[in-house]
Amino acid sequence: MGNVIGIVAEYNPFHNGHARLIEQTRAQLGAVCPVVCVMSGDFVQRGSPAVYSKFARAEAAVRCGADLVLELPLPWSLSSAEGFARGAVGLLGSLGVVTHLSFGSECGELEPLQRVAEALLDPLLGEDLRAELRSGIPFAAARQQAVARRVGALAELLQAPNNILAVEYLKAIYDQRLGLHPLTVLRTGAQHDRFAEGNIRSASELRMRIGAGEDVSAFLPRAAAEIFAREKTRGRGPVLPEALESALLSRLRMLPQTVYNALPGATEGLGNSLYRAAHEEPTLDGVLAAAKSKRYALARIRRMTMCAALGVTAGMDGAFEIEADITPDANGMDGGPPPYARVLAIGAQGRELLRAIDARTSVPVITKPAAGRSLPGEAGEIFALTADAHDLYVLGCPAREERRCGGDWRASPFVL
Repeated sequence: MGNVIGIVAEYNPFHNGHARLIEQTRAQLGAVCPVVCVMSGDFVQRGSPAVYSKFARAEAAVRCGADLVLELPLPWSLSSAEGFARGAVGLLGSLGVVTHLSFGSECGELEPLQRVAEALLDPLLGEDLRAELRSGIPFAAARQQAVARRVGALAELLQAPNNILAVEYLKAIYDQRLGLHPLTVLRTGAQHDRFAEGNIRSASELRMRIGAGEDVSAFLPRAAAEIFAREKTRGRGPVLPEALESALLSRLRMLPQTVYNALPGATEGLGNSLYRAAHEEPTLDGVLAAAKSKRYALARIRRMTMCAALGVTAGMDGAFEIEADITPDANGMDGGPPPYARVLAIGAQGRELLRAIDARTSVPVITKPAAGRSLPGEAGEIFALTADAHDLYVLGCPAREERRCGGDWRASPFVL
């Protein structure tokens, strides 16, 4: 069916920069190229709830140019950058129709990113990384120095968040031997966690402004702004981390220590530290601060905390923390894609895409959530776990009537 664009995203929230990536990619490949997005669900890679539900964000995506939005199941959504990328890119590759993978980067050039990705896949990298870690520096710094031994100053690309994800997407393509052609679009406007001028702002800045009660509609496509305004009016959002604090703390305090030691990345006593913090600290921020160490980034501790609360364990497909060891295989990840593809939203060319996918893939495509109950083995367990996570997520909705249980099992895809 010609070129099909794949995009990995969180859309937390969907903003002008996301719309620009779709537009710029179509400008390169053709205005009618269909776009398939794999998107995080209700909890995102930084270890926090999404500001609006996966259903609202998926609807915004198809109203703003995407043709099909699939959910990245919970274990991959709460994984490290490497696990997140491997799962999402692997799912796109397993569909049998996606020809290109498009992503934004601060670098804006493919060749330097490819060189860094190849350096990270060097089988001998682990020896250099261990040597750097023995000096006591954090994992990210140690990895950058190990890569610098191979590509010099290009290793500095690993200091920018979108470059990091871009490199992980490329690694996923190479390591899983996927026939996807990568494209990168220069990221413009605000960088991650920074404020900027203009009508493109980072998702981090927008979440900060939303949390402060500010109007961010000037930085969103009109259709997305209308959807998120509707969600706010109906009391379904925004869902802010502090709204879930009591629910998460109560869950964490009820778990036995064995659960903490079975978490993704629970090495070097980190599981024990998190267990003690959960039983001693009165706030979620306090738990994170008490469990944090010089070596481990706060984002990793947040992910571990959320995995504990939501039932994600290290032996589960997709549950992966690259910092836990030097090699992925040592961390219980089999490298395969998610075992199903749940459809969250269908856009203008979505039906045609689904027909083509159905003819080419062996991966179960879920358009009716009840079908998730028939998924075999771990696929069914992961689907149920992701649905359970939605039940906790809605406890953060401002309107009490929106906090009912079981909504994930009843929600059909949005159809444009």
